[in-house]
Amino acid sequence: MKHSKTINNEQDENSDKPSITFRELGLPHPLLKAIEHEGFEHPTEIQEKSIPFVIQGRDVIAQASTGSGKTLAFSSVILKETQKDFGLQALILTPTRELAEQVSQSVKKFSQFNPLKIFSVYGGVSIRPQIENLERAEIIIGTPGRILDHIARHTMDLSQLKILVLDEADRMLDMGFRQDVEKIINHCPKKRQTLLFSATMSEEVIRLSQRYMNNPVEVSAEPYVDPKKLTQAYYDINSKFKFSLLTHLLKNEKSRLVMVFCNTRRNVDRLARNLESQGVNALALHGGFSQDKRSRVMEQFHSNETNVLICTDIAARGLDIQGVTHVYNYDIPHESKEYIHRIGRTARAKEEGKVINIISNMDYEDFQNILNIEDMYIKNEPVPPFTEIQLVQTERRPFARRPIRRGGFRGMNERRSRERRTRDDRRPSGGRDRRIGGRAGEFRGGDRKRSFGGRDSRDRDSGGSRDWRNRPRERSNFRKRRPRF
Repeated sequence: MKHSKTINNEQDENSDKPSITFRELGLPHPLLKAIEHEGFEHPTEIQEKSIPFVIQGRDVIAQASTGSGKTLAFSSVILKETQKDFGLQALILTPTRELAEQVSQSVKKFSQFNPLKIFSVYGGVSIRPQIENLERAEIIIGTPGRILDHIARHTMDLSQLKILVLDEADRMLDMGFRQDVEKIINHCPKKRQTLLFSATMSEEVIRLSQRYMNNPVEVSAEPYVDPKKLTQAYYDINSKFKFSLLTHLLKNEKSRLVMVFCNTRRNVDRLARNLESQGVNALALHGGFSQDKRSRVMEQFHSNETNVLICTDIAARGLDIQGVTHVYNYDIPHESKEYIHRIGRTARAKEEGKVINIISNMDYEDFQNILNIEDMYIKNEPVPPFTEIQLVQTERRPFARRPIRRGGFRGMNERRSRERRTRDDRRPSGGRDRRIGGRAGEFRGGDRKRSFGGRDSRDRDSGGSRDWRNRPRERSNFRKRRPRF
């Protein structure tokens, strides 16, 4: 990156100056019509600062949080430059399947008066329908892993790509997609427009932009969360009472939509089951679910059928969830930046929100790192009286034992037959009494070897190469006459 221009997010001296309109940003008429149809009146801060440069064809680095309107910012140039029936011309990379589906739906809404072939591509679902859609796609939104899969299969052609968008770039790099993203970029034409949107500017994001972007413009916007509308509190309690306190707060706090964050999938499942048993209608969401199940959970939560979502950090970023009034941190995140993303789920769009942290002695170190964040004030609340509830530890499902097929496994049948033949056949011989290999009549005592039935001792266990049912009749008769000890 040879040179970059930075647009500061400081407010103008004249704070009473009215916001500009979408029409003044130079957007195409079909997009303006769609924006009006969706009810948007004025552009957000990140839209106002980035769209002019995006429309000009410049590479742009935009720092903005989830819900700030960045999808419309990069969709503006995509919908303006994409031509019908000219193949794949725009690719949007997202870190998660949910975000890919969400961005896809938003872009389709903005293109409703100029319909284009827009498809989402991600893992966890059948690849065959995606291959059929890619043959006629003009705009693709997808996750890095599945995009690379299609490139390897030669079912995705990026030779005509005009615009590449890296949405939630810091999240993609944190999830370990750096090499995948670089491989995808190397398959794109060098002459292209690259747009990078990220909530934070980590060192990895900066290095990626320096390597693959051409003279980018940097813009940033104030956090979408209003700190004046956000209340943060914490309760310090013994770890064995954390669930009891959480249940009490969920039943007594006045809330609409609630998100409860855990650090592990197992804690998510355990909390959801125990809350259901206490009469709290809760849904679980984590990366271990299939894509269909994750989609159903998000649909139920968006439609307010269930007002409590127990989740991992997969729901902390990217997803546009409106109306969240309470965020609970049942497990304190190990990194302070993840805490910032979690609390960003509430107090958005001038709405009030509350963050409640339930900490115990195991959380002190991580919580101290959060308290060290600049301008971070979290009030210590006295623990209210509550009823103690026993948290049931859900056990992992045991592995299912493989059914025994009586006629299908030759090795199993031979083992059983050897056991039948050698039962009560152990004889004392020499200084050592040990049966070798499990064949009838074969013993070893020191260096002494003995065999019965005309069978040489070297054949005592050939791994199933000899079938006992084909043994000579003489041996069978001899065995019947042999006395038992």
